[in-house]
Amino acid sequence: MNEQPGISDKAYAVVGGTSGLGLSAARALVNHGARVAVCGRSEVRLAQALEMLGENAVGQKVDAAAKGAVDQFLEFACGEIGDLEGLYHVAGGSGRSAGDGPLHELSDEGWNYTIQQNMTSLMMSNRAAVRRFRLQGSGGVILNMGSVLSFLPSPEYFSSHAYAAAKAGIEGFSKSLASYYAKEGIRVNVITPALVETSMSERARTDDEIMEYVSRKQPLDGGRIGVPTDLDGAALLLLGDGGRFVTGQVLRVDGGWSVSGT
Repeated sequence: MNEQPGISDKAYAVVGGTSGLGLSAARALVNHGARVAVCGRSEVRLAQALEMLGENAVGQKVDAAAKGAVDQFLEFACGEIGDLEGLYHVAGGSGRSAGDGPLHELSDEGWNYTIQQNMTSLMMSNRAAVRRFRLQGSGGVILNMGSVLSFLPSPEYFSSHAYAAAKAGIEGFSKSLASYYAKEGIRVNVITPALVETSMSERARTDDEIMEYVSRKQPLDGGRIGVPTDLDGAALLLLGDGGRFVTGQVLRVDGGWSVSGT
């Protein structure tokens, strides 16, 4: 274990921490000496995650979009690993299968589902964390997951308009929280990835035309799709003491997507 100052021996909760980006971050936190609680919707993935993370991790099966679910999860987490230092909200995902898409095709059901899964779930987890920090009488840190599609659309290949709206909302919401709660020592920041190798990106990863486009949009490291570990360093920075004077910021970890004109 490589302990990192400002993370070691502190307690973190990762909402959506049983797979993909969340699991990678949870593993990085544990490897740097933290105690971690993770949650996700799949019992199987939860069991696999806890086996991977080892004795310094606990978890629950939780639907982050269900009313009161994250509040109960944080109560459980703090009972197991101690006062909460930080929350990383990764849960969310595509609403394409529910009816998200270009506006003229977007269904009411697709809109409601996508906003609920990505924006409402995040609001509820952030609210639960702020309430926990205030109950503890401590500051704390919240890190939220955004997307480059919130500010730099890709109309030919990624035209999920409800998803873009939700992710744009996350940036505005997080900055508003950061401003209001800074005086209480509560920091709120956002990480925005581009295309990363997760279950959500399976459609894109199996399309040669999209992957050729991605190789030009994400030119760093030879032009490739991201992998979950690419975001771990930024997460550790913003969740730990390295980010103690940083709040209300959006960090683009996107392989160059946001500065690529191709």
